[in-house]
Amino acid sequence: MPDVGEGLTEAEILKWYVQPGDTVTDGQVVCEVETAKAAVELPIPFDGTVHALLFEEGTTVDVGQVIISVQTGPGGEPEPAAPAAEAPAAAPEAAEEPAPEGRQPVLVGYGVSQSSTKRRPRKAAPAAQNGTAAPAASVPAAAPAAVPAPAPAAAPALNGSGHAGGGERPLAKPPVRKLAKDLGIDLASVVPTGEGGVVTREDVHAAAAAALAPQTAAPAAASAPAAASAAPAAVPAQAAPAAEPGARETRIPVKGVRKVTAQAMVGSAFTAPHVTEFITLDVTRTMKLVQELKADPDLAGLRINPLLLIAKAVLIAVRRNPDVNASWDEAAQEIVLKHYVNLGIAAATPRGLIVPNIKDAHAKTLPELSEALSALVATARDGKTSPADMQGGTLTITNVGVFGVDTGTPILNPGESAILAVGAIKLQPWVHKGKVKPRHVTTLALSFDHRLIDGELGSKFLADIAAVLEQPRRLVTWS
Repeated sequence: MPDVGEGLTEAEILKWYVQPGDTVTDGQVVCEVETAKAAVELPIPFDGTVHALLFEEGTTVDVGQVIISVQTGPGGEPEPAAPAAEAPAAAPEAAEEPAPEGRQPVLVGYGVSQSSTKRRPRKAAPAAQNGTAAPAASVPAAAPAAVPAPAPAAAPALNGSGHAGGGERPLAKPPVRKLAKDLGIDLASVVPTGEGGVVTREDVHAAAAAALAPQTAAPAAASAPAAASAAPAAVPAQAAPAAEPGARETRIPVKGVRKVTAQAMVGSAFTAPHVTEFITLDVTRTMKLVQELKADPDLAGLRINPLLLIAKAVLIAVRRNPDVNASWDEAAQEIVLKHYVNLGIAAATPRGLIVPNIKDAHAKTLPELSEALSALVATARDGKTSPADMQGGTLTITNVGVFGVDTGTPILNPGESAILAVGAIKLQPWVHKGKVKPRHVTTLALSFDHRLIDGELGSKFLADIAAVLEQPRRLVTWS
């Protein structure tokens, strides 16, 4: 089992794609595993024949354990496909030993070929730099890499900005470049600690942790309350196994995304003082606007639904009440106001509830918001949401109405200030213009962190969301 980083120490084998006796080629995916952050496919770094599968599907395996062996040649000895990562050298002599020859498994999608060319070494600074990443708020990678980090060596010469000078392109392997891209980290700003001035995964995580330092640390796989979903067609999480005849109890192991969800919700519930407010409103005009927008040729091909206009209403309410968009920095005892909105949308997936977020949603037009929302839901349904897509949210919407639920008291995503639960939209008797008529009515529930948002601010924010949905012309007049 390769070392996937991020402080993870184990992974569950979900599915084997090969059996003993099958022929495999370098780079072929042989199994799917699930960590507490994501499900990923692991490639084989050899050509040969599968000799043995050492663990069954559903088994949780520690990092470093051999899970498959491969016969790499006639009469050859079986070779483990995913060796454990080497421990960092404890002495300078160990750091000077040449790297072992052979092909090493790398990030899925980049193959496992190893270049025979050598980069010219960079000049070393007098003092070695420590490349250890802060463990608290590390940002997850989009997929695991099985390449062990090299032993720390003398750092390259640094210029005044803290990175390698000379205007050269930073040295980094493709998986590390992809990790930096997923996390939004500029490699030129990262202090390299790898041998020869190479930027390592740990360097990127250290830079990401430093960038997130003002924010409240949150679990990487931030999850929504157990009743949340962005789409009615989403698959329920981890269906319980069929009960044996006569059995009075069935035990379900808590692991993977469900385990992280439980930990995150307990941490949030007992860290942030929750307040929940409710408002019931007439959204008939919003429902009419949804139908009109669907018929608009300028929006042809876009997914138009009530959730889109609710999301837009939340963004407008944030603009009118900017202090709600904040986080609590426990270490510094400060409130951190966010001047951007990464809008989370809770989604049910086959492996549990996750909350991917739309980055910089505040700057998107209605068509752009529709495209982003559609892509987010589609990716979540396919189980391909990357951990980076779930990091850095500021506010969340959870649509419990798709299950016919009227309302609830949602628990905050760790590190966020508020979460809005949207109930079912139903025809109900409602007093409209002095007469009782059937109108489309729903209930909104807003939970917020009372350290950040007092009752007045929370009430104004929720009232503004309701006002936009009751009179959707405010989408224009309040923008």
